[in-house]
Amino acid sequence: MSRYSAPHGIDEALHALASGATPVAGGTDLVVGVRQGRGALPEDLVAIHRLTTIVGLCPGEDGGLHIGAGTTHREICADPDVQARYTALADASAIVGSPATRAAGTLGGNVANASPAADCVAPLICFGALATVRAAGGERHVPVEGLTTGPRRTTLRPDELILGFDLPDPAAGTGSAYVRLEYRRQMEIAVVGAAALVTLGVDGRVAAARIAITALAPTVRRVPEAEAALLGTTGVGAARRAAGAAASAASSPIDDVRASADYRRAMAAVVTRRAVAGALARARGESVAIPASSTLFGVD
Repeated sequence: MSRYSAPHGIDEALHALASGATPVAGGTDLVVGVRQGRGALPEDLVAIHRLTTIVGLCPGEDGGLHIGAGTTHREICADPDVQARYTALADASAIVGSPATRAAGTLGGNVANASPAADCVAPLICFGALATVRAAGGERHVPVEGLTTGPRRTTLRPDELILGFDLPDPAAGTGSAYVRLEYRRQMEIAVVGAAALVTLGVDGRVAAARIAITALAPTVRRVPEAEAALLGTTGVGAARRAAGAAASAASSPIDDVRASADYRRAMAAVVTRRAVAGALARARGESVAIPASSTLFGVD
């Protein structure tokens, strides 16, 4: 029978982790995994949902944004600042699981589970988010891009807990979008996904770009070749097609019950082009509904 504790303080929670406990917040992935036979329930669970210091959103340093690891997807996608400046993250949080999942599931859990299909990781990578990680012996800051090493594997030590994420202030003229291939609107896991962030210069051309792909490799990862294809261009036509082709070429998907590897690779180009189209539209000040996956972009 599993042991369970629910401390109110960080130090108590870290002590439990150092003693071998497994942290759980919303528990949405843990429960599903046990029911599906992916693993047994850990012998020692420490619930962190009562740690109020890791919940919520607030201004970060230098005009950025801090998001506590215990903040739910529902809170994130409803936040006006996220909707305005970090729109790709709003897109992703708005489509995680079901309404019940979004009400309980947390950003920290989405990242720490290290699923190649985790929706929120690609936007965090594109925004250059840093994770604050703490153990009883001290604290460190890790780029989200460097946290995951493979499916269900991270650089976190067993005694470490993610406290929150810091996102820098996007440059003027920046727009972002996350688009996921969907078969249905609820309880979906990404078959293919892509996040795009573009910054337009005064001439209307792409001055900076970041592209990250989901469910197309062992980890959510950036695609520098797709980013390079957009730089110095208007981001449409041949440039956007080249970015999509680069995302497809950088993919190493698997065959499973939801899609074949060949289908995923083909859809990588399509979804990337749609994400770029959404990011460009937002960078130009045009209205694109959240989530961007609900918009049928007319892309070339």
